Amino acid sequence: MSHHLFLLTPSDTPLYSLTHHSSKPVSNVSSPLSSNLPNWSTSAFAGTLTALSGASSSAHQTSSGTVRMGGGQDRHVIQMIANASLDVIEDTMKTQSTMFLKSVDKFNEWTVSAFITPGNMKFVLLHEGKNDDGIKSFFTDVWELYVKTMLNPFHTAHTPIRSVVFDARVRASAKKHL
Repeated sequence: MSHHLFLLTPSDTPLYSLTHHSSKPVSNVSSPLSSNLPNWSTSAFAGTLTALSGASSSAHQTSSGTVRMGGGQDRHVIQMIANASLDVIEDTMKTQSTMFLKSVDKFNEWTVSAFITPGNMKFVLLHEGKNDDGIKSFFTDVWELYVKTMLNPFHTAHTPIRSVVFDARVRASAKKHL
């Protein structure tokens, strides 16, 4: 199971992103777009069909065995899903006064959860499955790490976070909670 975290400024400028793969097993998901097509017609476009359907991976049988091709975990597809959910997050912010917005959007098997800080920073997490308590704890840890980073006199606000310590601590929190 994979998780993708994005920290965005109030003007939706990305400051930090993380891709975390947990050790939990993922069920094999086949692409619904290619399930009704003959094998020869999907082999050239397996990665594209799978990416558009949001499936985790696609397998194509060859004479040498099974080859993994493309998938919904392609970076551009993940970024498209996160970017498309920003409007939904903004609408949800207007109706709810909580910081943790839980599940705000869904794209096939990807669920988008969000956390909004008092300064309108957006923490967006794409994930598979449901783990609201773990996600809330993870967002709280990331918020605490973000505040500590902003309090650092050597870091300029609203600039990309390139701290190795910040990254290591966010990864440790992801491993613990997700």
